[in-house]
Amino acid sequence: MNSVSETASERSEARRTIDFGHLIPMVVHFDDLDAYGVLHNSRYQVMVERAWSAFWSEQGFGVADRKDDAFHFVKQFEVVFNEPVTRSGTYAVHLWIERLGNTSMVAGYRLCSSDGASTKAYGTRSVVRIDPTSLRPIPWSDRARKIATSIMRPEEV
Repeated sequence: MNSVSETASERSEARRTIDFGHLIPMVVHFDDLDAYGVLHNSRYQVMVERAWSAFWSEQGFGVADRKDDAFHFVKQFEVVFNEPVTRSGTYAVHLWIERLGNTSMVAGYRLCSSDGASTKAYGTRSVVRIDPTSLRPIPWSDRARKIATSIMRPEEV
């Protein structure tokens, strides 16, 4: 679930500012800031993970379940810090899919202003779908592929 509740009009307004992907509102709390008053570097990954959990939950995948496409492992996480987050408040995580393989998926993201206009940090997150019994990679379902394709980054961007 989102870390912030928003109205339908607020979410609609946020979506108008991005051309592809999905924008998930997120809150930076006072205790997310470090001793210098800047969002601690470890909190960026937490916010991205929470945004992906919210996105897949909205699509009907229970991220706590050890079944279906929700059971996947993060293989790689990269972050580039663009400009510091220096205060608590509402921001957003812009999510999209870069590449969709048979068993893996590379997603792009931006931690940004709530309207999506300014980028605080960006990067990629690679995951592999795993069979919960064998712990071996298995293919994504057609349903997950359809959803992932719907937020795919266009090649010309």
